Amino acid sequence: MTKVVSVFGSAHLEENDPTLQDSINVGRALAGAGYTVMTGGYGGAMAYASQGAHEAGGHVIGVTVPDIQLIRERVVNPYVKEEIPFPTYRERLVYLVEKADAFVVMAGGVGTLQEMVEAWQLLRIKQLSPRPLICYGAFWHSTIDYLLLSPYVPDEHRQLIQFAESPEEMLHTLSTFKA
Repeated sequence: MTKVVSVFGSAHLEENDPTLQDSINVGRALAGAGYTVMTGGYGGAMAYASQGAHEAGGHVIGVTVPDIQLIRERVVNPYVKEEIPFPTYRERLVYLVEKADAFVVMAGGVGTLQEMVEAWQLLRIKQLSPRPLICYGAFWHSTIDYLLLSPYVPDEHRQLIQFAESPEEMLHTLSTFKA
């Protein structure tokens, strides 16, 4: 059975944002390695990861909330092959986290942070079986290093988060992950 990787990231990327090309490369690498790519189904990093996966011949799942009132996020990106709609944002988030075999977190804002923290928390309290949680790119170092270095996060919880700076490093982390 094909493993599913949820890719989280900003729904809003400017043309010159390096996360745009990183997301394409991540999607392409995942599909090329045989993974199914699952995203929130809309624009930004979600669309670019979907595009990369689509171009590599991979399967793309978009988990959506058709009635959501976020104007810039209401159109499902054209690379989604399978749309799974939910009535609420919360149900969408639960599905994206619980049904993934791994997570790759691209740069993003509050929504992306919520997705990453939801996965981390459920891994931490063992509500999810062990699986890779990979923060991609330099953005996450400055964003969560403060938490990781604090006395409030024990070492065993720090170790639940991996970092990758390239698609190759991401794939290596996925392929060598030990539960």
